[in-house]
This record gives sequence, C-alpha cells and structure tokens, in this order.
Amino acid sequence: MTTTTNSHPPVRRAASALEHRLGLAAGVYAGLGLLAGLFYRTLTHSRDFTGATTLSLGHTHFLALGMLVMLLVLVLERLFGLSESKAFRWFEPLYHVGLLVTAGALIVRGTLQVVATNPTSMAFAGVAGLGHILLTVAFVMLFLALRGALRSAR
Repeated sequence: MTTTTNSHPPVRRAASALEHRLGLAAGVYAGLGLLAGLFYRTLTHSRDFTGATTLSLGHTHFLALGMLVMLLVLVLERLFGLSESKAFRWFEPLYHVGLLVTAGALIVRGTLQVVATNPTSMAFAGVAGLGHILLTVAFVMLFLALRGALRSAR
C-alpha cells in the first residue's frame, strides 16, 4: 500500500540587504586573511626572517574574527532577526572598525619587525588596544541583541 503525502518543501524567504552585507563582509575578510597570510609568508621568506613577529596574527584575526564571526552572525540574523534590536545597529560598524584597526596595527608592527626596524613605540600597543576595545564593545552589543531576540522568540 502506498501513501502519498502532500508535503511541500519549506518556503525560503529572500535574503535581506543585511544578510547580503554580512555575507559580503565574510568574503572580504576571507580574502584579506588569505592576502595577509600570503604577505606574511612572502615577506618573511624574502628576508630569511625566522624570529617572532606579530605579522602572522593579521592572517588569523581576519579569518577567525572576520570571516567566521560574520558567517556566524549571518546565521544568527537569519534564525533570530538580530537586526531588530537597537544594540545590533551598534554592533556592525563597531565590529568592522575594531577588527580593521586591530589587524592593521598587527600587520604594520609585524612588517616593521621583519624589515629590521625596532618598533618599540607604544603607539602600536595603543592602536591595537583601541581596536580590541572596539571589538569588545561590539561583542557586548551582539550579545545584547541576541538576548533580546531570544526573549522575543519565546
């Protein structure tokens, strides 16, 4: 005996402008991470550099904090509509600026370490610290938005 069901595939809604922007950001950060890794390998090999440098951290910051976090936020937006929260409106710009400042400071300092300049200036630590502060505030905004979305989903 055969039974037929009248089930239809679930209807998918079109991606919002924010979802497109988050996907684009993830792709851009993936590209920046790959370029930063290539720059690190090329520069250190061309100078026969074997010491410690912050240059390698730009690669991991862009891939982990850039690409992976943006993909995760994209999924959370799709599932819970995080963008309906006022806190989320602060998250996105703070996060992008914080990540670009942090990774940029690491790459500049690391480049100077490799080319035999002694970058002892506290300005590098200050700029990287400012970037990390912005990232921290952005994460707080993200979790506030997530909390609000989870409460409204009940």
